Amino acid sequence: MSIANNRKAFHDYYIEEQIQAGLVLEGWEVKAIRAGRVQLKESYIYWKKDAFYLVGCHITALPTASTHVRPDPVRPRKLLLNQREINKLIGKTERAGYTIVPLNMHFHRGKIKAEIGLAKGKKLHDKRESSKESDWKREKQRLMKQAR
Repeated sequence: MSIANNRKAFHDYYIEEQIQAGLVLEGWEVKAIRAGRVQLKESYIYWKKDAFYLVGCHITALPTASTHVRPDPVRPRKLLLNQREINKLIGKTERAGYTIVPLNMHFHRGKIKAEIGLAKGKKLHDKRESSKESDWKREKQRLMKQAR
């Protein structure tokens, strides 16, 4: 079940590979995510000291958050990946010019997971071509519906 999607990532990048990663979250963040108060729009992933971090993901604290906890809505959150996946992602981003973007956040067996994508940036003409293609698909579906 999907919690939040990053539709802008599919517009700005060619997604070549998708990997599911766990997140290190605090209690108030889990409650806020379950309530749907998360936004992935301007978030990205970077490598620092033997781990990948999700940065820019905005999780708005619930008004009933604990009084002794100071919620930071945009703090960097560590991603949980196995060593083979980490090595593959580092190799692709350093050599081949790829970037890593979060695609969506979802539940998997009761746990909150993030779907991350190995992506290559689109040029402006590629974005225009993609939007023309999606417009044509939409128009074609409308015409097929009218023909029935």
